[in-house]
Amino acid sequence: MNADNSFATDILNENNFEKIPAEKFEFAHTENFSSAENVFSKKPRGYFADAMLRFVTNRGSVVCFFIIILLVLYAVFAPLFSGYKISDRDGYYAYASPKCALFAPLGFWDGCETIEVNAITLDYLKAIPGAVVKYLGESEHTAAGRKRTWYKIKVDTYAKTGWVRMFLTAQEFNAAREWEKKSGIQLFFPLIDESKVKNAVYKNDQNAWFLTDARGYATKTAAGELQNIFLKDGDFSALSDSSDGYAYSVSRMNDSQKEVRVLYSAWYLYKHGRNASFLFGADNSGYDIFTRLAYGARLSLLLSVVVAAINLFLGTVVGALEGYYGGAFDIIMERIKDILYEIPSVILMTLFQLYFAKSLGPIVSMFVAFIFFGWIGTSSTVRAQFYRFKGQDYVLASRTLGAGDARLIFRHILPNSIGFIITASVLSIPAVIFSEANLTYLGIVNLQSDTMTSVGTMLNSAQSALSQHPHCVFFPAAFISVLLICFNEFGNGLRDAFNPSLRGAAGE
Repeated sequence: MNADNSFATDILNENNFEKIPAEKFEFAHTENFSSAENVFSKKPRGYFADAMLRFVTNRGSVVCFFIIILLVLYAVFAPLFSGYKISDRDGYYAYASPKCALFAPLGFWDGCETIEVNAITLDYLKAIPGAVVKYLGESEHTAAGRKRTWYKIKVDTYAKTGWVRMFLTAQEFNAAREWEKKSGIQLFFPLIDESKVKNAVYKNDQNAWFLTDARGYATKTAAGELQNIFLKDGDFSALSDSSDGYAYSVSRMNDSQKEVRVLYSAWYLYKHGRNASFLFGADNSGYDIFTRLAYGARLSLLLSVVVAAINLFLGTVVGALEGYYGGAFDIIMERIKDILYEIPSVILMTLFQLYFAKSLGPIVSMFVAFIFFGWIGTSSTVRAQFYRFKGQDYVLASRTLGAGDARLIFRHILPNSIGFIITASVLSIPAVIFSEANLTYLGIVNLQSDTMTSVGTMLNSAQSALSQHPHCVFFPAAFISVLLICFNEFGNGLRDAFNPSLRGAAGE
């Protein structure tokens, strides 16, 4: 001890340093000093908690997560509030424009469309109550050397249905007459003498009561009024309280059936207790797009989640065995995966639909086809993680202490790979949705029926109406686009959270 002190003194003297007096030194903590003060004030944070903290800092992924939640809620609850069933179809309202009661009074989202028509079509629409909402002007176009005037108008796509012919039983006719009297809303109108309608295009059209001469324009009286061509009461029957003498119905099948002409908007109100209003419009068959899209979204989401869960299980089991044991088993499974991976998915789906759809159904056959090769990506991810971790010191220490293969796999290696596995599974969901939409859009899988549909099927049915009725394509396309973008961004956020070293590598 003295030798050390003398050595330090020699060094200080050698370098001409002043000797610091001992009284200059004092304890930093003189009172209540305890080692407990050196303990961390915060609790230790686990792997998942740490990943969650990193995830919430990614604002884009968080926003996309909540958008996914909203889309799922729409798929689940929208049919409960729409007022329509998936099987509800009304051909008279095919291609009806979107209509929202909140915005309709403002002239926006009001079920109307703007079109250009010629003179005869203008007269035709003007004769229908409420069909022409607004006159927007006219213009001249030259075609085949002739100048024609075209009229730009705003048309109510619900009102333009006008009058239709119906065949009712005597009981249905009497019940409708009772409702007509109680409500004060006229349902039945005089029948048309179709022999006086000279224009062949409108021969059987119940709205063409004024098209009487050979040219297709209305024949007018001397006073300039349109001539009536309604049937007079003769072999036909007029309503009991009718004073105009026109026939309102014709008896068929020994008076057990009635042929009538009704204003369809009033008839719809009578049958359903409300006026027709489709929030997203109607498709080419008269289905409510808002309701059908929700059911299609249910199918896509449920199919993708179930497929992702099964592929996660199969891929995890196969990948864990490959990565842990390696050797011949690993080589054989890798060659099998190489063969399956090279099979074109479209061809595989087509074969499954051709040979199994009739016996198993289109959904089950598509489900089996997705699982047939969907586990390959997950298994490769798990295999790589097991090769990465199985040689780590903590695994070797556990094996030295007597841990078996099952414990090493499920308690030591797999928990450290769970972040990558979850990320791969989440990213597989939009891949399944996109594949299903492609298959149904191309017509390889047909899911169109009164009780079933999908987003891709809706897009396939609406592609012929893209130019004239874009709403039929817009809403399904917007839904699947937003869903896929959000799922991919959400998956990228999870990947960055579970593995910070890959942050920003979205393009890989």
